[in-house]
Amino acid sequence: MLVANHTSMLDIMLMLVVSKNPFVFVGKKELVKIPLFGFFYKRVCILVDRESIKSRTGVYRRAQRRLDQGLSICIFPEGGVPAEHIVLDEFKDGAFKMAIAHKIPVVPITFYDNKKRFSFTFLSGGPGRVRAKVHQFFETGILAEEDKSTLREEVRCVILNALEV
Repeated sequence: MLVANHTSMLDIMLMLVVSKNPFVFVGKKELVKIPLFGFFYKRVCILVDRESIKSRTGVYRRAQRRLDQGLSICIFPEGGVPAEHIVLDEFKDGAFKMAIAHKIPVVPITFYDNKKRFSFTFLSGGPGRVRAKVHQFFETGILAEEDKSTLREEVRCVILNALEV
């Protein structure tokens, strides 16, 4: 389970460079509505309607099929791009619940520069290098669902500490 902070549209492209393993994103269904982007997005993502319990539970089944095919799963656990002044928003449970359910390690990844290069504010950002750090994996093999909050906060702390350096 690849999890990273989400600050920019560059995050998606940088994840493709950083990950050594092929993966599939889990993403919000509403992004399918974006012209052109949505066409490709729905073909390469496991879509989730966060308002639907049926959709959220269906993600587990679709993720298992992808894991069985040898793919990793990537989720931005903030659930979207936070406001410009927020360094790292609170994480949602989904990625951690799924990692525990499927007994797969969680791989925290920090994206340092993407907000400075190409943020969501109109005409902001500029050229420069982008950096990412892949942190030590968190094993989930012996964890139970009730451990998801602790795992979520430990992973968030790793990413937040890296951003605050």
